[in-house]
Amino acid sequence: MTESIKIALSKGRILEESLPLLARAGIEPVENPLTSRKLIIDTNIPGTQIVIIRAADVPTYVQFGAADLGIAGRDVLMEVDGHDLYELLDLKIARCRLMVAEPAGLAARDDPKSWTRVRVATKYVNITRRHFAAKGIQTDIIKLYGSMELAPLVGLSDRIVDLVETGNTLKANGLVEIEQLADISAWLVGNQASMKMKHATLKPLVERFRQAVGG
Repeated sequence: MTESIKIALSKGRILEESLPLLARAGIEPVENPLTSRKLIIDTNIPGTQIVIIRAADVPTYVQFGAADLGIAGRDVLMEVDGHDLYELLDLKIARCRLMVAEPAGLAARDDPKSWTRVRVATKYVNITRRHFAAKGIQTDIIKLYGSMELAPLVGLSDRIVDLVETGNTLKANGLVEIEQLADISAWLVGNQASMKMKHATLKPLVERFRQAVGG
């Protein structure tokens, strides 16, 4: 009997960059996830399906076993600090940087080494708090879900912590990168119980990904 395997994929950029990787791994959805309205899509491998969900939910689906494998950004994994999942493989896609940024006018007279308390807007509350706490810097964190660049422009915060790919959006809004928290890419993660109970099926699947990445 064919074992049922579900692979959770993030919507957005990670999904777009995951599809060529999946193809190289010999896993092809029977419908295009970028245009299909279905959230669960069969693949050319019997019993193996992909599940399309919000990026922030991928670790949760994998942790609780609703998905056996998942592809999630390192930023999401760092933020949830998830248990009951294995970080199996850096897929080397969806690369970007997690940065502290501030208005150029402030940066011109600012010295990060002198910071004792900062007011930061971000959706990465846990990462931000841990980063600054490790430096002995107190934080007032304002949680936002998007358009981080707007926060300093309207006086909501002095600085932001956000993902930066090219830096063009920061530049267009008069912000500059000040400090890097982490290099970010998409990772293959696995449910711990699934990796044991479905080892015979998942091990070769993970190896397909490893070969597709070239590692």
